[in-house]
Amino acid sequence: MSEQKATNITWHEARVGRNEREELSGHRGIVVWFTGLSASGKSTVANEVDHRLHAMGKRTYVLDGDNVRHGLNKNLGFSAEDRAENIRRIGEVAGLFVDAGTIVLTAFISPYTADRQQARELLGEGEFIEVYVNASLATCEARDPKGLYAKARAGEIKGFTGIDDPYEAPEQAELVLDADSKGISELAAEVVEFLETSGCLSV
Repeated sequence: MSEQKATNITWHEARVGRNEREELSGHRGIVVWFTGLSASGKSTVANEVDHRLHAMGKRTYVLDGDNVRHGLNKNLGFSAEDRAENIRRIGEVAGLFVDAGTIVLTAFISPYTADRQQARELLGEGEFIEVYVNASLATCEARDPKGLYAKARAGEIKGFTGIDDPYEAPEQAELVLDADSKGISELAAEVVEFLETSGCLSV
């Protein structure tokens, strides 16, 4: 990947501004950033929240970690550097959704604190809602729907988060979900309630 940066570029201002897009949407543009171990339930909760918000007439979109690696980030591996670039790109894309007045729900392991902080700093105050889907390693291994933990334990996958690569749990997430003891419906309801009470679902 080339490190050369473009210099002869100019930012073009849009005729339709963010405030006008949010007025049309009827709510603010925000990022709800789900983070947690593999099999913690990030994608499932994000999609359930998406379904509920859509039913409420909100403009939403889910950016899923696996799905994005089929296209935009298919050239990235799982080294620390590639994981950082993966999250940087998602942060930039999420920022475009926010500017369009959309609620974007991202579901990425995003194991490193510095990478999540970088994504947060791409956005304005109150636009990045970090949701920690807190499921223990034991719970995630017991679920293991893709068989990835078993492969990692067998040495077939190297650098797997939670096994031989660390997951740095958020210390100041806006919302922490107890994914060990609660079901998807209850967790999704907690997220929607948080968004409602914090004023994210109105302009």
